[in-house]
Amino acid sequence: MMTSQKRILVIGSGGREHALVWKLSQSPRVSKIYCAPGNSGTATLATNVEIKANALESLKDFALAKQIDFTVVGPDDPLAAGIVDLFRLNGLRIFGPTAHAARLESSKSFAKDFMMRHGIPCAQSRVFSDSKEARSYCDSATYPLVVKADGLALGKGVMIVEDARRARDAIYKLMDERILGSAGSTVVLEEFLEGTECSMHALIDGDSILVFPDAKDHKRIFDGDLGPNTGGMGAVSPCPALDDTLRQQVRTEILERFLKGLRADGIHFNGMFFPGLMLTANGPKVLEFNCRFGDPETQALLRRLKSDLLDLLEACEQGCLASIKPAWDERAAVSLVLASGGYPGNYQKGKEITGIDRASKIDDVVIFHAGTTYEGGRLATNGGRVLSVTAMGAQISDAIEAAYQAADCIQFENQQRRNDLAERCTTRW
Repeated sequence: MMTSQKRILVIGSGGREHALVWKLSQSPRVSKIYCAPGNSGTATLATNVEIKANALESLKDFALAKQIDFTVVGPDDPLAAGIVDLFRLNGLRIFGPTAHAARLESSKSFAKDFMMRHGIPCAQSRVFSDSKEARSYCDSATYPLVVKADGLALGKGVMIVEDARRARDAIYKLMDERILGSAGSTVVLEEFLEGTECSMHALIDGDSILVFPDAKDHKRIFDGDLGPNTGGMGAVSPCPALDDTLRQQVRTEILERFLKGLRADGIHFNGMFFPGLMLTANGPKVLEFNCRFGDPETQALLRRLKSDLLDLLEACEQGCLASIKPAWDERAAVSLVLASGGYPGNYQKGKEITGIDRASKIDDVVIFHAGTTYEGGRLATNGGRVLSVTAMGAQISDAIEAAYQAADCIQFENQQRRNDLAERCTTRW
Protein backbone atom coordinates (compact mmCIF):
# COMPACT_ATOMS: atom_id res chain seq x y z
CA MET A 1 0.00 0.00 0.00
CA MET A 2 1.25 3.47 -0.89
CA THR A 3 2.39 5.55 2.08
CA SER A 4 2.83 8.97 0.44
CA GLN A 5 0.67 11.92 1.44
CA LYS A 6 -2.77 11.86 -0.17
CA ARG A 7 -5.04 14.52 -1.60
CA ILE A 8 -8.59 13.35 -0.83
CA LEU A 9 -11.96 14.29 -2.32
CA VAL A 10 -15.13 13.47 -0.35
CA ILE A 11 -18.39 13.76 -2.29
CA GLY A 12 -21.59 14.77 -0.48
CA SER A 13 -22.99 17.37 1.90
CA GLY A 14 -24.56 15.59 4.86
CA GLY A 15 -23.68 14.45 8.36
CA ARG A 16 -22.19 11.26 6.94
CA GLU A 17 -19.79 13.28 4.80
CA HIS A 18 -18.78 15.50 7.73
CA ALA A 19 -18.02 12.33 9.71
CA LEU A 20 -15.98 10.91 6.81
CA VAL A 21 -13.99 14.15 6.50
CA TRP A 22 -13.53 14.27 10.30
CA LYS A 23 -12.11 10.74 10.40
CA LEU A 24 -9.99 11.05 7.25
CA SER A 25 -8.49 14.31 8.57
CA GLN A 26 -6.99 12.29 11.45
CA SER A 27 -4.90 10.18 9.05
CA PRO A 28 -1.19 11.07 9.01
CA ARG A 29 -1.21 10.07 5.33
CA VAL A 30 -3.68 12.81 4.33
CA SER A 31 -2.26 16.16 3.27
CA LYS A 32 -5.38 17.86 1.86
CA ILE A 33 -9.14 17.18 1.82
CA TYR A 34 -11.74 18.67 -0.51
CA CYS A 35 -15.46 18.16 -0.02
CA ALA A 36 -18.02 18.66 -2.80
CA PRO A 37 -20.26 20.40 -2.04
CA GLY A 38 -19.77 20.00 1.73
CA ASN A 39 -21.42 21.98 4.51
CA SER A 40 -20.51 24.31 7.37
CA GLY A 41 -18.96 21.45 9.33
CA THR A 42 -16.78 20.07 6.56
CA ALA A 43 -15.52 23.61 5.91
CA THR A 44 -13.68 23.53 9.26
CA LEU A 45 -11.60 20.50 8.19
CA ALA A 46 -11.60 20.58 4.40
CA THR A 47 -11.92 22.95 1.46
CA ASN A 48 -15.51 22.96 0.26
CA VAL A 49 -16.02 22.92 -3.50
CA GLU A 50 -19.20 24.28 -5.08
CA ILE A 51 -19.91 21.21 -7.20
CA LYS A 52 -23.06 19.18 -6.60
CA ALA A 53 -22.73 15.47 -5.83
CA ASN A 54 -24.58 14.52 -9.02
CA ALA A 55 -22.46 16.73 -11.34
CA LEU A 56 -20.28 13.81 -12.39
CA GLU A 57 -18.34 15.43 -15.24
CA SER A 58 -17.53 18.50 -13.15
CA LEU A 59 -16.34 16.31 -10.29
CA LYS A 60 -14.15 14.31 -12.63
CA ASP A 61 -12.65 17.49 -14.11
CA PHE A 62 -11.99 18.86 -10.62
CA ALA A 63 -10.31 15.62 -9.49
CA LEU A 64 -8.04 15.66 -12.54
CA ALA A 65 -7.19 19.35 -12.15
CA LYS A 66 -6.35 19.02 -8.44
CA GLN A 67 -4.55 15.69 -8.90
CA ILE A 68 -6.78 13.98 -6.37
CA ASP A 69 -5.23 10.74 -5.16
CA PHE A 70 -8.36 9.13 -3.76
CA THR A 71 -12.08 9.93 -3.84
CA VAL A 72 -14.68 8.76 -1.32
CA VAL A 73 -18.35 8.87 -2.36
CA GLY A 74 -20.96 9.41 0.35
CA PRO A 75 -24.46 9.47 -1.28
CA ASP A 76 -26.11 6.77 -3.36
CA ASP A 77 -27.16 8.91 -6.34
CA PRO A 78 -23.69 9.46 -7.87
CA LEU A 79 -22.86 5.78 -7.41
CA ALA A 80 -26.03 4.76 -9.24
CA ALA A 81 -25.24 7.30 -11.97
CA GLY A 82 -21.82 5.73 -12.58
CA ILE A 83 -19.30 8.06 -10.95
CA VAL A 84 -16.99 5.14 -10.14
CA ASP A 85 -17.04 4.00 -13.77
CA LEU A 86 -16.31 7.55 -14.97
CA PHE A 87 -13.45 8.18 -12.55
CA ARG A 88 -11.75 4.86 -13.27
CA LEU A 89 -12.08 5.41 -17.00
CA ASN A 90 -10.06 8.59 -16.45
CA GLY A 91 -7.39 6.93 -14.31
CA LEU A 92 -8.72 8.24 -10.99
CA ARG A 93 -8.82 6.09 -7.85
CA ILE A 94 -12.21 6.07 -6.15
CA PHE A 95 -13.95 4.13 -3.38
CA GLY A 96 -17.35 2.64 -4.17
CA PRO A 97 -19.19 0.17 -6.42
CA THR A 98 -19.74 0.56 -10.14
CA ALA A 99 -23.16 1.56 -11.46
CA HIS A 100 -23.93 -2.08 -12.27
CA ALA A 101 -23.09 -3.22 -8.73
CA ALA A 102 -24.89 -0.20 -7.22
CA ARG A 103 -28.13 -1.42 -8.82
CA LEU A 104 -28.40 -3.63 -5.75
CA GLU A 105 -29.44 -0.43 -3.98
CA SER A 106 -30.78 1.74 -6.79
CA SER A 107 -33.35 -0.87 -7.89
CA LYS A 108 -35.33 -2.64 -5.18
CA SER A 109 -36.76 -5.10 -7.71
CA PHE A 110 -33.25 -5.99 -8.93
CA ALA A 111 -32.13 -6.47 -5.31
CA LYS A 112 -35.19 -8.56 -4.42
CA ASP A 113 -34.61 -10.85 -7.39
CA PHE A 114 -30.98 -11.24 -6.28
CA MET A 115 -32.03 -12.14 -2.73
CA MET A 116 -34.57 -14.72 -3.84
CA ARG A 117 -32.18 -16.29 -6.36
CA HIS A 118 -29.39 -16.71 -3.82
CA GLY A 119 -31.39 -17.80 -0.78
CA ILE A 120 -30.92 -14.63 1.25
CA PRO A 121 -33.75 -14.43 3.82
CA CYS A 122 -36.11 -11.54 3.06
CA ALA A 123 -39.78 -10.54 2.98
CA GLN A 124 -42.10 -12.02 0.35
CA SER A 125 -42.98 -9.48 -2.32
CA ARG A 126 -44.54 -8.67 -5.70
CA VAL A 127 -43.18 -6.21 -8.26
CA PHE A 128 -45.47 -4.07 -10.43
CA SER A 129 -44.78 -1.70 -13.30
CA ASP A 130 -48.49 -1.13 -14.03
CA SER A 131 -50.41 1.06 -11.59
CA LYS A 132 -53.77 -0.56 -12.29
CA GLU A 133 -52.41 -4.06 -11.67
CA ALA A 134 -50.69 -2.93 -8.47
CA ARG A 135 -53.89 -1.34 -7.13
CA SER A 136 -55.90 -4.42 -8.05
CA TYR A 137 -53.50 -6.61 -6.04
CA CYS A 138 -54.31 -4.56 -2.94
CA ASP A 139 -57.70 -6.29 -2.59
CA SER A 140 -56.07 -9.68 -1.93
CA ALA A 141 -52.98 -8.51 -0.01
CA THR A 142 -52.31 -9.11 3.69
CA TYR A 143 -51.97 -6.02 5.91
CA PRO A 144 -49.98 -4.17 7.10
CA LEU A 145 -48.31 -3.96 3.68
CA VAL A 146 -45.07 -2.23 2.71
CA VAL A 147 -45.17 -0.14 -0.47
CA LYS A 148 -41.71 0.66 -1.86
CA ALA A 149 -40.64 2.84 -4.77
CA ASP A 150 -38.24 0.79 -6.86
CA GLY A 151 -35.68 3.58 -7.31
CA LEU A 152 -33.66 5.83 -5.03
CA ALA A 153 -35.79 8.22 -2.97
CA LEU A 154 -33.57 9.66 -0.21
CA GLY A 155 -35.10 7.33 2.37
CA LYS A 156 -38.65 8.52 1.57
CA GLY A 157 -39.72 5.77 -0.81
CA VAL A 158 -41.09 3.32 1.77
CA MET A 159 -44.66 3.50 3.06
CA ILE A 160 -46.29 1.14 5.55
CA VAL A 161 -50.04 0.98 4.95
CA GLU A 162 -52.76 -0.55 7.13
CA ASP A 163 -55.48 -1.35 4.60
CA ALA A 164 -56.31 -1.60 0.89
CA ARG A 165 -57.52 2.00 0.61
CA ARG A 166 -54.26 3.40 1.94
CA ALA A 167 -52.28 0.97 -0.22
CA ARG A 168 -54.05 2.10 -3.39
CA ASP A 169 -53.53 5.73 -2.41
CA ALA A 170 -49.78 5.17 -1.87
CA ILE A 171 -49.48 3.40 -5.22
CA TYR A 172 -51.37 6.18 -6.99
CA LYS A 173 -49.08 8.82 -5.50
CA LEU A 174 -45.94 6.91 -6.50
CA MET A 175 -46.92 5.57 -9.91
CA ASP A 176 -49.46 8.07 -11.23
CA GLU A 177 -48.70 11.37 -9.51
CA ARG A 178 -44.96 10.55 -9.50
CA ILE A 179 -44.35 12.32 -6.20
CA LEU A 180 -40.85 10.80 -6.21
CA GLY A 181 -40.30 11.14 -9.95
CA SER A 182 -39.04 8.14 -11.90
CA ALA A 183 -38.17 6.32 -8.65
CA GLY A 184 -41.85 5.36 -8.38
CA SER A 185 -42.37 4.10 -11.94
CA THR A 186 -42.09 0.56 -10.56
CA VAL A 187 -43.24 -0.45 -7.07
CA VAL A 188 -42.49 -3.37 -4.79
CA LEU A 189 -45.38 -4.52 -2.58
CA GLU A 190 -43.84 -6.39 0.30
CA GLU A 191 -44.80 -8.45 3.33
CA PHE A 192 -44.60 -6.44 6.57
CA LEU A 193 -41.97 -7.93 8.88
CA GLU A 194 -42.38 -7.70 12.65
CA GLY A 195 -39.31 -7.34 14.85
CA THR A 196 -36.38 -5.05 15.58
CA GLU A 197 -34.64 -3.22 12.74
CA CYS A 198 -30.84 -2.93 12.61
CA SER A 199 -27.97 -2.92 10.14
CA MET A 200 -24.50 -4.33 9.74
CA HIS A 201 -21.91 -2.51 7.60
CA ALA A 202 -19.19 -4.44 5.81
CA LEU A 203 -16.42 -3.58 3.39
CA ILE A 204 -16.29 -5.97 0.43
CA ASP A 205 -13.43 -6.11 -2.08
CA GLY A 206 -14.80 -8.89 -4.28
CA ASP A 207 -13.03 -11.65 -2.36
CA SER A 208 -13.13 -10.72 1.34
CA ILE A 209 -15.56 -9.22 3.83
CA LEU A 210 -14.55 -6.90 6.66
CA VAL A 211 -17.47 -6.55 9.03
CA PHE A 212 -18.01 -3.35 11.03
CA PRO A 213 -19.83 -3.22 14.39
CA ASP A 214 -23.61 -3.40 14.12
CA ALA A 215 -25.94 -0.43 14.62
CA LYS A 216 -29.60 0.44 14.87
CA ASP A 217 -31.14 3.34 12.95
CA HIS A 218 -34.43 4.98 13.93
CA LYS A 219 -36.31 5.54 10.67
CA ARG A 220 -39.65 6.98 11.76
CA ILE A 221 -39.89 10.69 12.50
CA PHE A 222 -41.76 10.45 15.84
CA ASP A 223 -41.17 8.70 19.16
CA GLY A 224 -42.52 5.18 19.42
CA ASP A 225 -41.66 4.50 15.76
CA LEU A 226 -44.63 6.55 14.61
CA GLY A 227 -45.07 8.80 11.59
CA PRO A 228 -43.49 8.60 8.13
CA ASN A 229 -40.10 7.11 7.34
CA THR A 230 -37.13 9.46 7.10
CA GLY A 231 -33.51 9.19 6.05
CA GLY A 232 -32.80 8.30 9.68
CA MET A 233 -33.34 10.12 12.99
CA GLY A 234 -30.66 8.50 15.12
CA ALA A 235 -28.35 5.51 15.42
CA VAL A 236 -27.08 3.37 18.27
CA SER A 237 -24.01 1.12 18.08
CA PRO A 238 -23.95 -1.67 19.05
CA CYS A 239 -27.58 -2.73 18.56
CA PRO A 240 -28.84 -4.13 21.90
CA ALA A 241 -31.05 -6.71 20.14
CA LEU A 242 -28.10 -8.46 18.48
CA ASP A 243 -26.09 -11.09 20.33
CA ASP A 244 -23.12 -13.09 19.07
CA THR A 245 -25.35 -15.90 17.79
CA LEU A 246 -27.44 -13.51 15.70
CA ARG A 247 -24.33 -11.71 14.47
CA GLN A 248 -22.91 -15.00 13.21
CA GLN A 249 -26.25 -15.85 11.61
CA VAL A 250 -26.23 -12.51 9.74
CA ARG A 251 -22.70 -13.14 8.55
CA THR A 252 -23.41 -16.71 7.39
CA GLU A 253 -26.92 -16.38 5.94
CA ILE A 254 -26.71 -12.85 4.55
CA LEU A 255 -23.20 -11.43 4.09
CA GLU A 256 -21.52 -14.64 2.90
CA ARG A 257 -24.46 -15.58 0.68
CA PHE A 258 -24.35 -12.06 -0.76
CA LEU A 259 -20.67 -12.50 -1.65
CA LYS A 260 -21.32 -15.92 -3.20
CA GLY A 261 -24.24 -14.47 -5.15
CA LEU A 262 -22.04 -11.71 -6.53
CA ARG A 263 -19.55 -14.28 -7.80
CA ALA A 264 -22.29 -16.45 -9.30
CA ASP A 265 -23.82 -13.47 -11.14
CA GLY A 266 -20.48 -12.06 -12.26
CA ILE A 267 -20.96 -8.81 -10.33
CA HIS A 268 -17.71 -7.32 -9.06
CA PHE A 269 -18.60 -5.39 -5.91
CA ASN A 270 -15.98 -3.17 -4.32
CA GLY A 271 -17.08 -0.80 -1.58
CA MET A 272 -19.24 -0.50 1.50
CA PHE A 273 -22.26 -2.78 1.76
CA PHE A 274 -24.86 -2.70 4.47
CA PRO A 275 -28.12 -4.59 4.50
CA GLY A 276 -31.02 -3.14 6.42
CA LEU A 277 -32.17 -6.02 8.63
CA MET A 278 -35.25 -7.00 10.57
CA LEU A 279 -34.72 -9.39 13.48
CA THR A 280 -37.88 -11.48 13.29
CA ALA A 281 -39.11 -14.51 15.22
CA ASN A 282 -37.83 -16.56 12.26
CA GLY A 283 -34.38 -15.03 12.30
CA PRO A 284 -32.75 -12.03 10.59
CA LYS A 285 -34.27 -11.00 7.25
CA VAL A 286 -33.15 -8.36 4.76
CA LEU A 287 -35.31 -5.27 4.26
CA GLU A 288 -33.06 -3.64 1.65
CA PHE A 289 -29.53 -3.49 0.32
CA ASN A 290 -27.40 -0.34 0.63
CA CYS A 291 -24.16 0.10 -1.30
CA ARG A 292 -22.51 2.97 0.60
CA PHE A 293 -22.01 4.28 4.13
CA GLY A 294 -25.26 4.74 6.06
CA ASP A 295 -26.49 7.99 7.53
CA PRO A 296 -26.70 8.41 10.56
CA GLU A 297 -25.01 5.06 11.26
CA THR A 298 -21.66 6.29 9.91
CA GLN A 299 -21.54 9.11 12.45
CA ALA A 300 -21.76 6.57 15.29
CA LEU A 301 -19.53 3.91 13.71
CA LEU A 302 -16.67 6.27 12.89
CA ARG A 303 -16.67 7.49 16.49
CA ARG A 304 -15.87 3.88 17.44
CA LEU A 305 -13.20 3.29 14.78
CA LYS A 306 -9.70 3.62 16.27
CA SER A 307 -7.80 2.69 13.08
CA ASP A 308 -6.97 4.90 10.11
CA LEU A 309 -10.05 5.03 7.87
CA LEU A 310 -7.93 5.68 4.78
CA ASP A 311 -6.07 2.41 5.37
CA LEU A 312 -9.37 0.52 5.31
CA LEU A 313 -10.78 2.24 2.23
CA GLU A 314 -7.58 1.88 0.23
CA ALA A 315 -7.25 -1.78 1.19
CA CYS A 316 -10.79 -2.35 -0.03
CA GLU A 317 -10.21 -0.47 -3.30
CA GLN A 318 -6.94 -2.38 -3.90
CA GLY A 319 -8.45 -5.79 -3.12
CA CYS A 320 -6.41 -6.58 -0.02
CA LEU A 321 -8.96 -6.39 2.81
CA ALA A 322 -7.78 -9.74 4.17
CA SER A 323 -4.58 -8.03 5.36
CA ILE A 324 -6.41 -5.40 7.44
CA LYS A 325 -7.52 -5.83 11.06
CA PRO A 326 -9.07 -2.57 12.31
CA ALA A 327 -9.26 -1.66 16.00
CA TRP A 328 -12.58 -0.60 17.50
CA ASP A 329 -13.45 1.26 20.68
CA GLU A 330 -15.44 -1.09 22.90
CA ARG A 331 -17.57 1.77 24.18
CA ALA A 332 -21.03 2.45 22.76
CA ALA A 333 -21.75 5.33 20.42
CA VAL A 334 -24.97 7.11 19.51
CA SER A 335 -25.87 9.67 16.86
CA LEU A 336 -28.95 11.81 17.51
CA VAL A 337 -30.35 13.75 14.54
CA LEU A 338 -31.78 17.23 15.01
CA ALA A 339 -34.16 17.96 12.12
CA SER A 340 -36.13 20.89 10.73
CA GLY A 341 -39.82 21.23 11.56
CA GLY A 342 -41.94 19.57 8.89
CA TYR A 343 -39.25 17.07 7.83
CA PRO A 344 -39.54 14.59 6.04
CA GLY A 345 -42.18 16.73 4.29
CA ASN A 346 -41.92 20.42 3.53
CA TYR A 347 -39.74 22.47 5.85
CA GLN A 348 -38.33 25.99 6.07
CA LYS A 349 -34.65 26.87 5.84
CA GLY A 350 -32.70 29.79 7.28
CA LYS A 351 -33.50 29.23 10.98
CA GLU A 352 -30.65 30.47 13.19
CA ILE A 353 -28.77 27.75 15.11
CA THR A 354 -27.28 28.51 18.53
CA GLY A 355 -25.56 26.53 21.28
CA ILE A 356 -23.23 24.27 19.28
CA ASP A 357 -20.10 25.59 20.99
CA ARG A 358 -21.54 24.82 24.43
CA ALA A 359 -22.72 21.38 23.32
CA SER A 360 -19.30 20.50 21.88
CA LYS A 361 -17.62 21.09 25.24
CA ILE A 362 -19.40 18.12 26.83
CA ASP A 363 -17.05 15.14 27.24
CA ASP A 364 -17.10 12.58 24.41
CA VAL A 365 -19.46 14.66 22.26
CA VAL A 366 -18.80 15.57 18.61
CA ILE A 367 -21.34 17.51 16.52
CA PHE A 368 -21.54 16.64 12.82
CA HIS A 369 -23.19 19.14 10.48
CA ALA A 370 -25.66 18.08 7.77
CA GLY A 371 -28.13 20.73 6.60
CA THR A 372 -26.33 23.87 7.78
CA THR A 373 -24.98 27.03 6.15
CA TYR A 374 -23.66 30.44 7.15
CA GLU A 375 -25.97 33.34 6.29
CA GLY A 376 -24.93 36.88 7.16
CA GLY A 377 -22.38 35.67 9.68
CA ARG A 378 -24.80 33.36 11.50
CA LEU A 379 -25.17 29.59 11.34
CA ALA A 380 -28.56 28.61 9.92
CA THR A 381 -30.54 25.54 8.90
CA ASN A 382 -30.26 24.49 5.25
CA GLY A 383 -31.86 21.06 5.07
CA GLY A 384 -34.22 18.52 6.58
CA ARG A 385 -31.68 16.81 8.80
CA VAL A 386 -29.63 19.63 10.30
CA LEU A 387 -27.15 18.17 12.81
CA SER A 388 -25.99 14.81 14.17
CA VAL A 389 -25.12 14.97 17.86
CA THR A 390 -22.78 12.05 18.58
CA ALA A 391 -21.60 10.80 21.95
CA MET A 392 -19.79 7.83 23.45
CA GLY A 393 -20.09 6.05 26.77
CA ALA A 394 -19.18 2.87 28.61
CA GLN A 395 -22.80 1.76 28.16
CA ILE A 396 -25.41 2.78 25.61
CA SER A 397 -27.29 4.58 28.38
CA ASP A 398 -24.21 6.69 29.15
CA ALA A 399 -23.78 7.67 25.51
CA ILE A 400 -27.47 8.53 25.19
CA GLU A 401 -27.37 10.69 28.32
CA ALA A 402 -24.42 12.67 26.94
CA ALA A 403 -26.03 13.04 23.50
CA TYR A 404 -29.29 14.43 24.91
CA GLN A 405 -27.40 16.71 27.29
CA ALA A 406 -25.57 18.17 24.29
CA ALA A 407 -28.72 18.32 22.16
CA ASP A 408 -30.49 20.32 24.87
CA CYS A 409 -27.85 23.05 24.37
CA ILE A 410 -28.65 23.45 20.67
CA GLN A 411 -31.57 25.62 19.61
CA PHE A 412 -33.27 26.49 16.34
CA GLU A 413 -36.90 27.25 15.55
CA ASN A 414 -39.26 24.24 15.10
CA GLN A 415 -36.55 21.70 15.88
CA GLN A 416 -37.54 18.04 15.70
CA ARG A 417 -35.80 15.06 17.31
CA ARG A 418 -36.50 11.56 18.59
CA ASN A 419 -36.52 11.39 22.39
CA ASP A 420 -36.51 7.60 22.64
CA LEU A 421 -33.21 6.40 21.14
CA ALA A 422 -32.62 2.73 21.99
CA GLU A 423 -35.83 2.41 24.03
CA ARG A 424 -37.34 0.10 21.39
CA CYS A 425 -34.12 -1.79 20.65
CA THR A 426 -35.22 -5.14 22.00
CA THR A 427 -36.79 -7.93 19.99
CA ARG A 428 -40.57 -8.32 20.18
CA TRP A 429 -41.05 -12.08 20.47
